[in-house]
Amino acid sequence: MPTIGAYQAKTQFSQLIERVTRGERITITRHGVPVAVISPVAPAPPRPAQEIIAAIKAFRSERRLEGLSVREMIETGRS
Repeated sequence: MPTIGAYQAKTQFSQLIERVTRGERITITRHGVPVAVISPVAPAPPRPAQEIIAAIKAFRSERRLEGLSVREMIETGRS
């Protein structure tokens, strides 16, 4: 795992993010002592479609338009 000093990490942060995006893990040091590791985030496991649909239905059941029509909301948003 490559190491990089804190000052250099600060000045080249966007380049470090690109390297991490490609899967690389990078150790950041301060005065030669490791203080942090930048690593890619593990991808979230896929959720079954039925679980997602149930979550959407639950979300919708908790929210009501309270007498507003979609058209009225669109017009309100335009002004």
